[in-house]
Amino acid sequence: MNKNGSSNRLRVKLHEIIFEADTPAGKLFDVLLIVSIMASVVMVMLDSVSSIRQAHGELLYLGEWIFTLLFTIEYILRLYCVGRPVAYATSFFGVVDLLAVLPTYLSIFFPGTQYLLVIRVLRVLRIFRVLKLVKYVGETRLLMQALRASRRKITVFLFAVLTLVIIFGSLMYLIEDPDSGFTSIPRSIYWAIVTLTTVGYGDISPQTEFGQAMAAIIMIIGYGIIAVPTGIVTAELTQFYKKSVSTQACPQCSAEGHDTDAKFCKYCGSML
Repeated sequence: MNKNGSSNRLRVKLHEIIFEADTPAGKLFDVLLIVSIMASVVMVMLDSVSSIRQAHGELLYLGEWIFTLLFTIEYILRLYCVGRPVAYATSFFGVVDLLAVLPTYLSIFFPGTQYLLVIRVLRVLRIFRVLKLVKYVGETRLLMQALRASRRKITVFLFAVLTLVIIFGSLMYLIEDPDSGFTSIPRSIYWAIVTLTTVGYGDISPQTEFGQAMAAIIMIIGYGIIAVPTGIVTAELTQFYKKSVSTQACPQCSAEGHDTDAKFCKYCGSML
Protein backbone atom coordinates (compact mmCIF):
# COMPACT_ATOMS: atom_id res chain seq x y z
CA MET A 1 0.00 0.00 0.00
CA ASN A 2 2.78 2.38 0.87
CA LYS A 3 4.57 1.69 -2.39
CA ASN A 4 1.37 2.11 -4.38
CA GLY A 5 0.52 5.30 -2.56
CA SER A 6 4.00 6.67 -3.10
CA SER A 7 3.85 5.73 -6.78
CA ASN A 8 0.48 7.42 -7.21
CA ARG A 9 1.70 10.58 -5.51
CA LEU A 10 4.74 10.59 -7.78
CA ARG A 11 2.56 10.26 -10.86
CA VAL A 12 0.27 13.06 -9.73
CA LYS A 13 3.24 15.31 -9.04
CA LEU A 14 4.87 14.53 -12.39
CA HIS A 15 1.59 15.10 -14.19
CA GLU A 16 1.20 18.44 -12.48
CA ILE A 17 4.70 19.51 -13.53
CA ILE A 18 4.71 18.13 -17.09
CA PHE A 19 1.15 18.69 -18.29
CA GLU A 20 0.06 21.79 -16.39
CA ALA A 21 1.38 25.34 -16.22
CA ASP A 22 -0.45 26.74 -13.19
CA THR A 23 2.34 25.94 -10.74
CA PRO A 24 5.86 27.45 -10.58
CA ALA A 25 7.35 24.00 -11.24
CA GLY A 26 5.11 23.53 -14.29
CA LYS A 27 6.01 26.93 -15.69
CA LEU A 28 9.72 26.27 -15.15
CA PHE A 29 9.41 22.90 -16.90
CA ASP A 30 7.68 24.50 -19.89
CA VAL A 31 10.30 27.24 -20.15
CA LEU A 32 13.20 24.79 -19.98
CA LEU A 33 11.56 22.52 -22.53
CA ILE A 34 10.91 25.40 -24.93
CA VAL A 35 14.56 26.47 -24.68
CA SER A 36 15.69 22.88 -25.30
CA ILE A 37 13.42 22.49 -28.31
CA MET A 38 14.58 25.73 -29.87
CA ALA A 39 18.22 24.88 -29.22
CA SER A 40 17.83 21.42 -30.81
CA VAL A 41 16.07 22.86 -33.86
CA VAL A 42 18.84 25.45 -34.28
CA MET A 43 21.37 22.62 -34.15
CA VAL A 44 19.51 20.77 -36.90
CA MET A 45 19.60 23.91 -39.05
CA LEU A 46 23.31 24.47 -38.38
CA ASP A 47 24.01 20.83 -39.17
CA SER A 48 22.58 21.39 -42.66
CA VAL A 49 25.30 23.99 -43.41
CA SER A 50 28.26 22.07 -44.83
CA SER A 51 30.94 24.48 -43.58
CA ILE A 52 29.61 24.43 -40.01
CA ARG A 53 29.16 20.67 -40.12
CA GLN A 54 32.76 20.15 -41.23
CA ALA A 55 34.13 22.45 -38.52
CA HIS A 56 31.87 21.44 -35.62
CA GLY A 57 30.36 18.13 -36.71
CA GLU A 58 31.42 16.20 -33.62
CA LEU A 59 30.07 18.87 -31.28
CA LEU A 60 26.75 18.97 -33.12
CA TYR A 61 26.56 15.18 -33.05
CA LEU A 62 27.19 15.14 -29.28
CA GLY A 63 24.62 17.87 -28.70
CA GLU A 64 22.09 16.00 -30.78
CA TRP A 65 22.41 12.90 -28.63
CA ILE A 66 22.14 14.94 -25.45
CA PHE A 67 18.88 16.50 -26.64
CA THR A 68 17.63 13.14 -27.87
CA LEU A 69 18.18 11.58 -24.45
CA LEU A 70 16.48 14.51 -22.72
CA PHE A 71 13.44 14.29 -24.99
CA THR A 72 13.36 10.53 -24.59
CA ILE A 73 13.23 10.86 -20.81
CA GLU A 74 10.48 13.46 -21.17
CA TYR A 75 8.49 11.16 -23.47
CA ILE A 76 8.80 8.22 -21.07
CA LEU A 77 7.75 10.37 -18.12
CA ARG A 78 4.69 11.56 -20.03
CA LEU A 79 3.65 7.98 -20.70
CA TYR A 80 4.32 7.08 -17.07
CA CYS A 81 2.31 9.83 -15.40
CA VAL A 82 -0.73 9.85 -17.69
CA GLY A 83 -3.54 7.44 -16.86
CA ARG A 84 -4.00 6.27 -20.46
CA PRO A 85 -0.54 6.06 -22.02
CA VAL A 86 -1.78 4.45 -25.25
CA ALA A 87 -4.25 7.27 -25.81
CA TYR A 88 -1.52 9.83 -25.35
CA ALA A 89 0.99 7.92 -27.51
CA THR A 90 -1.48 7.83 -30.41
CA SER A 91 -2.57 11.46 -30.02
CA PHE A 92 -1.18 14.26 -32.19
CA PHE A 93 1.27 15.51 -29.59
CA GLY A 94 2.22 11.97 -28.63
CA VAL A 95 3.21 11.24 -32.23
CA VAL A 96 5.12 14.53 -32.39
CA ASP A 97 7.01 13.63 -29.21
CA LEU A 98 7.94 10.29 -30.75
CA LEU A 99 9.06 11.92 -34.01
CA ALA A 100 11.28 14.21 -31.95
CA VAL A 101 13.48 11.30 -30.84
CA LEU A 102 12.89 8.44 -33.26
CA PRO A 103 15.04 9.63 -36.22
CA THR A 104 18.22 9.78 -34.16
CA TYR A 105 17.76 6.21 -32.92
CA LEU A 106 16.89 4.98 -36.40
CA SER A 107 20.13 6.43 -37.75
CA ILE A 108 22.03 3.89 -35.63
CA PHE A 109 20.74 1.07 -37.81
CA PHE A 110 21.94 2.63 -41.07
CA PRO A 111 25.75 2.59 -40.87
CA GLY A 112 27.96 2.87 -43.93
CA THR A 113 28.51 5.48 -46.58
CA GLN A 114 25.89 4.01 -48.90
CA TYR A 115 23.21 4.95 -46.37
CA LEU A 116 24.33 8.52 -45.71
CA LEU A 117 21.47 9.89 -47.78
CA VAL A 118 18.93 7.91 -45.75
CA ILE A 119 20.50 9.11 -42.50
CA ARG A 120 20.34 12.70 -43.72
CA VAL A 121 16.61 12.33 -44.43
CA LEU A 122 16.02 10.85 -40.98
CA ARG A 123 17.99 13.62 -39.31
CA VAL A 124 15.99 16.29 -41.11
CA LEU A 125 12.84 14.75 -39.61
CA ARG A 126 14.02 16.05 -36.24
CA ILE A 127 12.70 19.43 -37.30
CA PHE A 128 9.32 18.10 -36.13
CA ARG A 129 10.47 19.04 -32.64
CA VAL A 130 9.36 22.56 -33.35
CA LEU A 131 5.76 21.26 -33.33
CA LYS A 132 6.24 20.43 -29.66
CA LEU A 133 6.23 24.17 -29.00
CA VAL A 134 2.54 24.41 -29.88
CA LYS A 135 1.26 22.95 -26.64
CA TYR A 136 3.45 25.21 -24.50
CA VAL A 137 1.93 28.45 -25.75
CA GLY A 138 -1.22 29.09 -23.76
CA GLU A 139 -3.15 30.95 -26.47
CA THR A 140 -2.78 28.06 -28.91
CA ARG A 141 -5.25 26.08 -26.82
CA LEU A 142 -7.92 28.65 -27.59
CA LEU A 143 -6.92 28.72 -31.24
CA MET A 144 -7.08 24.93 -31.57
CA GLN A 145 -10.49 24.86 -29.88
CA ALA A 146 -11.75 27.62 -32.18
CA LEU A 147 -10.50 25.72 -35.24
CA ARG A 148 -12.20 22.53 -34.08
CA ALA A 149 -15.45 24.39 -33.41
CA SER A 150 -15.44 26.03 -36.84
CA ARG A 151 -14.33 22.99 -38.85
CA ARG A 152 -17.81 22.30 -40.23
CA LYS A 153 -18.27 25.89 -41.39
CA ILE A 154 -14.82 25.91 -42.95
CA THR A 155 -15.53 22.56 -44.64
CA VAL A 156 -18.68 24.00 -46.21
CA PHE A 157 -16.71 27.09 -47.26
CA LEU A 158 -13.97 24.99 -48.87
CA PHE A 159 -16.59 22.91 -50.68
CA ALA A 160 -18.13 26.12 -52.05
CA VAL A 161 -14.70 27.34 -53.19
CA LEU A 162 -14.02 23.98 -54.83
CA THR A 163 -17.34 24.24 -56.68
CA LEU A 164 -16.47 27.74 -57.90
CA VAL A 165 -13.04 26.82 -59.22
CA ILE A 166 -14.48 23.80 -61.07
CA ILE A 167 -17.12 26.01 -62.70
CA PHE A 168 -14.70 28.84 -63.54
CA GLY A 169 -12.05 26.42 -64.76
CA SER A 170 -14.50 24.66 -67.05
CA LEU A 171 -15.74 27.99 -68.45
CA MET A 172 -12.20 29.17 -69.13
CA TYR A 173 -11.47 25.90 -70.91
CA LEU A 174 -14.37 26.66 -73.24
CA ILE A 175 -13.50 30.34 -73.68
CA GLU A 176 -9.74 30.16 -74.21
CA ASP A 177 -7.73 28.32 -76.83
CA PRO A 178 -5.23 25.59 -75.96
CA ASP A 179 -2.50 27.90 -77.27
CA SER A 180 -3.15 30.15 -74.24
CA GLY A 181 -2.28 27.29 -71.89
CA PHE A 182 -5.81 26.09 -71.13
CA THR A 183 -5.19 22.66 -72.60
CA SER A 184 -7.53 20.73 -70.30
CA ILE A 185 -10.15 21.24 -67.62
CA PRO A 186 -7.78 20.21 -64.76
CA ARG A 187 -5.19 22.72 -65.96
CA SER A 188 -7.89 25.37 -66.26
CA ILE A 189 -9.02 24.56 -62.72
CA TYR A 190 -5.40 25.01 -61.59
CA TRP A 191 -5.45 28.48 -63.17
CA ALA A 192 -8.77 29.26 -61.44
CA ILE A 193 -7.33 28.26 -58.05
CA VAL A 194 -4.23 30.41 -58.58
CA THR A 195 -6.38 33.36 -59.66
CA LEU A 196 -9.07 32.98 -57.00
CA THR A 197 -6.48 32.88 -54.22
CA THR A 198 -4.84 36.02 -55.71
CA VAL A 199 -1.50 34.19 -56.01
CA GLY A 200 -1.13 34.86 -59.72
CA TYR A 201 1.87 32.84 -60.91
CA GLY A 202 1.41 34.10 -64.46
CA ASP A 203 2.35 30.81 -66.10
CA ILE A 204 -1.13 30.71 -67.67
CA SER A 205 -3.12 33.80 -68.61
CA PRO A 206 -6.23 34.43 -70.72
CA GLN A 207 -5.71 36.12 -74.09
CA THR A 208 -9.26 36.85 -75.22
CA GLU A 209 -11.26 39.82 -73.99
CA PHE A 210 -14.02 37.58 -72.69
CA GLY A 211 -11.47 35.45 -70.83
CA GLN A 212 -9.82 38.52 -69.30
CA ALA A 213 -13.20 39.80 -68.15
CA MET A 214 -13.88 36.42 -66.56
CA ALA A 215 -10.47 36.56 -64.87
CA ALA A 216 -11.25 40.02 -63.45
CA ILE A 217 -14.48 38.70 -61.93
CA ILE A 218 -12.63 35.76 -60.36
CA MET A 219 -10.00 38.11 -58.87
CA ILE A 220 -12.68 40.32 -57.29
CA ILE A 221 -14.45 37.27 -55.87
CA GLY A 222 -11.10 36.06 -54.54
CA TYR A 223 -10.60 39.18 -52.44
CA GLY A 224 -14.00 38.67 -50.83
CA ILE A 225 -13.45 34.96 -50.25
CA ILE A 226 -10.15 35.45 -48.41
CA ALA A 227 -11.92 37.17 -45.50
CA VAL A 228 -14.51 34.42 -44.97
CA PRO A 229 -12.43 31.79 -43.07
CA THR A 230 -10.83 34.56 -41.02
CA GLY A 231 -14.27 35.77 -39.92
CA ILE A 232 -15.40 32.24 -39.09
CA VAL A 233 -12.40 31.52 -36.84
CA THR A 234 -12.51 35.00 -35.29
CA ALA A 235 -16.15 34.53 -34.30
CA GLU A 236 -15.33 31.23 -32.60
CA LEU A 237 -12.30 32.78 -30.87
CA THR A 238 -14.54 35.52 -29.49
CA GLN A 239 -16.85 32.91 -27.99
CA PHE A 240 -13.97 31.03 -26.38
CA TYR A 241 -12.41 34.20 -24.97
CA LYS A 242 -15.65 34.84 -23.14
CA LYS A 243 -15.24 31.52 -21.39
CA SER A 244 -12.77 30.94 -18.59
CA VAL A 245 -10.47 28.05 -19.52
CA SER A 246 -7.78 26.57 -17.28
CA THR A 247 -4.47 25.01 -18.28
CA GLN A 248 -5.22 21.84 -16.32
CA ALA A 249 -4.79 18.62 -18.28
CA CYS A 250 -6.76 15.46 -17.59
CA PRO A 251 -4.58 12.96 -15.68
CA GLN A 252 -6.12 10.10 -17.67
CA CYS A 253 -6.40 11.21 -21.31
CA SER A 254 -4.19 14.37 -21.09
CA ALA A 255 -6.94 16.46 -22.76
CA GLU A 256 -6.93 20.20 -22.08
CA GLY A 257 -9.32 23.13 -22.41
CA HIS A 258 -11.45 22.52 -19.30
CA ASP A 259 -13.37 25.24 -17.49
CA THR A 260 -11.75 26.58 -14.34
CA ASP A 261 -14.55 25.18 -12.18
CA ALA A 262 -14.66 21.77 -13.91
CA LYS A 263 -14.46 18.71 -11.66
CA PHE A 264 -14.48 16.07 -14.38
CA CYS A 265 -12.90 15.77 -17.81
CA LYS A 266 -15.29 16.73 -20.61
CA TYR A 267 -13.75 14.10 -22.90
CA CYS A 268 -13.32 10.93 -20.81
CA GLY A 269 -15.24 11.74 -17.62
CA SER A 270 -12.30 11.19 -15.28
CA MET A 271 -11.96 13.30 -12.15
CA LEU A 272 -9.66 16.28 -12.53
